Amino acid sequence: MRIVLLGQAAFGEKTLDKLENMGEEVLAVFCPPDVPGGKIDPLKQKALQLGIPVHQPLTYKRPEVQEHFRSLQSDLGILAFVSHIVPQPVFSAPRLGSICFHPSLLPKYRGASAINWALINGETRTGLTVFWVDKGIDTGPVLLQKEVKVEPDDTTGSLYFNKIFPEGVDAIGEAVELIKSGNPPRVVQDESKATYDPPCGDEHAKIDWAKPAQQVYNLIRGCDPQPGAHTIWAKKRVRIFDARFKAGEVNAVPGEIIAVGSETLDVALAGGILNVKRMRSEGGKISAAEFANHSSLKVGDRFG
Repeated sequence: MRIVLLGQAAFGEKTLDKLENMGEEVLAVFCPPDVPGGKIDPLKQKALQLGIPVHQPLTYKRPEVQEHFRSLQSDLGILAFVSHIVPQPVFSAPRLGSICFHPSLLPKYRGASAINWALINGETRTGLTVFWVDKGIDTGPVLLQKEVKVEPDDTTGSLYFNKIFPEGVDAIGEAVELIKSGNPPRVVQDESKATYDPPCGDEHAKIDWAKPAQQVYNLIRGCDPQPGAHTIWAKKRVRIFDARFKAGEVNAVPGEIIAVGSETLDVALAGGILNVKRMRSEGGKISAAEFANHSSLKVGDRFG
């Protein structure tokens, strides 16, 4: 099958690997422009190694870019981790249309931060979807879905890299086989069950220590590694990573430091204890104990 691949980063690279191993003909790769002084995108690097033409348009809205897509005369477009808006003249240019990977069980959690919000909301199961691209944001008919279990201590990083990433690459391969076999599924999404969340940013990542312990923990793991759940100490924003939660009654005010160990520190929650391993303020990530030492944070002090 003649395929045009749009994507970036490690997910795009592994998708290209998958298609090559399946014997598919990847006509061209489209990825974001290079970042000045930054590392070469893994998808771009892999495509160049394989001798596949690489294109890096600033936008897919330009007429010459859309005409280029039409001139490729491809069978299928695949969107594998695309952050740019892809207009209809591009995604409809391939003979069979285009499919897209999304890290949720659509129609729930449409949008750019699907994994973050699933964890913040305390979901115990989520998954991924490969769908047919249409004019909406993650609204096209579903081709296939895979469900994954969310473990109690999963973060956005662990859930994506350990589960959704590898399952997603395999799912794209499975989707291509379904399309090649003829009459692939096109299940219309149930709009009554649809949810959409904005990109998860600092405005969503502020810790309210007065909230129930599990809600606080869900926010922290849902914002790990990006954007990093944050609180205030010494009038500076501090971010918390690699935390663990233990339920139970605590004789301390939520947000209060109740222990500082050799590597970690414990913070009281409304219904438990948060054990924090890593923190970040103005510099890079350091151990929570090292942060406490550098910032004169001690038992009895309180975040926020």
